[in-house]
Amino acid sequence: QVRHVESGGGSVQAGGSLRLSCAASGYTFGRACVAWFRQPPGKEREGVAVVRTGGQSAVYVDSVKGRFTISRDNAANTVFLQMNSLKPEDTAMYYCAAYSILDYCPDGRIFATSQYTGWGQGTQITVYS
Repeated sequence: QVRHVESGGGSVQAGGSLRLSCAASGYTFGRACVAWFRQPPGKEREGVAVVRTGGQSAVYVDSVKGRFTISRDNAANTVFLQMNSLKPEDTAMYYCAAYSILDYCPDGRIFATSQYTGWGQGTQITVYS
């Protein structure tokens, strides 16, 4: 069973930093694209960042480019999200998930939530001004 457990959330003042971790299990982690998503209060879930299997290539939503960095440790089955220069609009529940097809990561619609699996409970990020 594909499973992810997110951690590292909390409350932080605007301009601060947090580092999220996501522990994966139930699949061959190194063969899957893994993404971070977030869901602000009252809004739909949106993609934030995705890292391809080797870890050298990543895609970010425009609103976090230059502030967030996604990385992965395939030996530890863990993906990270380093978040710097946080803004109040980053406040959301953050989730990680794996692309449902191994050895494949699409070029288009890379944040289509229906294509991801193993949604965890999420970790809450609150940024106050």
